[in-house]
Amino acid sequence: MFASSFVATDVASTFRNTASNTRGPRNAAIVSKMSRIGKKPIEVPDKVKVTLSGNTVVVKGPKGELTRTLHPLSTISQEGNLLMVGKAKDHKTANAIHGLSRSLVNNMVVGVSAGYEKTLSLIGVGYRAAVSGKTLTLSLGYSHPVEMTIPDGIKVEVMKNTTVVVSGFDKEQVGQFAADIRSKREPEPYKGKGVRYADEYVARKEGKRGK
Repeated sequence: MFASSFVATDVASTFRNTASNTRGPRNAAIVSKMSRIGKKPIEVPDKVKVTLSGNTVVVKGPKGELTRTLHPLSTISQEGNLLMVGKAKDHKTANAIHGLSRSLVNNMVVGVSAGYEKTLSLIGVGYRAAVSGKTLTLSLGYSHPVEMTIPDGIKVEVMKNTTVVVSGFDKEQVGQFAADIRSKREPEPYKGKGVRYADEYVARKEGKRGK
């Protein structure tokens, strides 16, 4: 009986030691992993100029100029026409923002060289849009028109009165202003009326039927 208890104790201690030895390298592998997006180099077009000052990135191109300061746990370097975004050290937060930092810088390069565009559609009887100077006026079925000031760096075009095209070189700014326009009359699921993105799918619901 005593022999069997000693054997059980030895097996348990051996299992604990084995688990503790394997746990360390496994955690180390998780900490030192590289983001699949973050490790991709960013190709800089010929017409784009990139200036690095520590973690501050200045990108200038035909469409405009953008500046961004990356997180202290991110690093950036330039080799010829390639930008490489890395991590300052192996850290959980550094792993989390590695791919994000790379995407932000890539969006800057694409923005100043090609630009971004969002298209919205106005669906509803009497819905229309018009641009006058720096003001976008929307008629969305309310008792009054909705007026929106167009931010600097954003260009708004209206086609056929019901299609609004928002363009610019800052992806975040373009997306935010397009979202602001959509929020003035979000699409409803019964008749589909409202402001929606051109490629947006609106799930429809069946209305109540009379008896």
